[in-house]
Amino acid sequence: MQEQIGVTGMILKTEPVGEYDRRVVILTRERGKIAAFARGARKQGSRLLASTNPFCFGQFRLYEGRSAYSISETVISNYFEGLREDFEEACYGMYFLEMMDYYTRENSDEKEMLKLLYQSLRALQHQGFSNTLVRYIFEIKALAINGEYPGLPKREQPYLTSTEYAVNYIVNSSVEKLYTFNVTEQVLLELSQIADVYRNRFIDKKMKSLEILDEIDTDVKFHVEKQG
Repeated sequence: MQEQIGVTGMILKTEPVGEYDRRVVILTRERGKIAAFARGARKQGSRLLASTNPFCFGQFRLYEGRSAYSISETVISNYFEGLREDFEEACYGMYFLEMMDYYTRENSDEKEMLKLLYQSLRALQHQGFSNTLVRYIFEIKALAINGEYPGLPKREQPYLTSTEYAVNYIVNSSVEKLYTFNVTEQVLLELSQIADVYRNRFIDKKMKSLEILDEIDTDVKFHVEKQG
């Protein structure tokens, strides 16, 4: 009998295969990013119907094949239902998933990335936190975890001291302590500028979800610049 393995992770994306199946990409604690097939997951009444959608986090029992895995059962501990009920939060969440799909690799140690993704999605649902701040923290920390953080971008005008402190805190703090502070609107604007420089320098893929987010964040930047 084929042996099963157990992994803990989150579904990053899903696509239909054939008439009833799904192919999903899971970011796992044990094996990095993996692809898996969920047989019959699109059939009404399938036990895999609800548990093979993006944002589902939990435990997955898998059979290992030559080029992909097959899901036999799931135990989902967080569906992140709140993200599905708020359009703006859903856009941010889908961007985070797309970024993780870009950054992570199979058979790599992606524990910190998975932790960052989970905590960032939780922060999106926190009423006391700005979604745009969550985004910039996520982007800067993902870069740092990936070993690509180059230091603050050089520019003629000095950054606010609070901005420098915020970036250093993001880079050097554990993921669990990331979402424990707020910033002024001016610091938020500088964080957005820093994140823009990093993204343009290190991300060479056009993110579909980013186009929608940029429209949302443009409104925020315009408001901050107008207030300043």
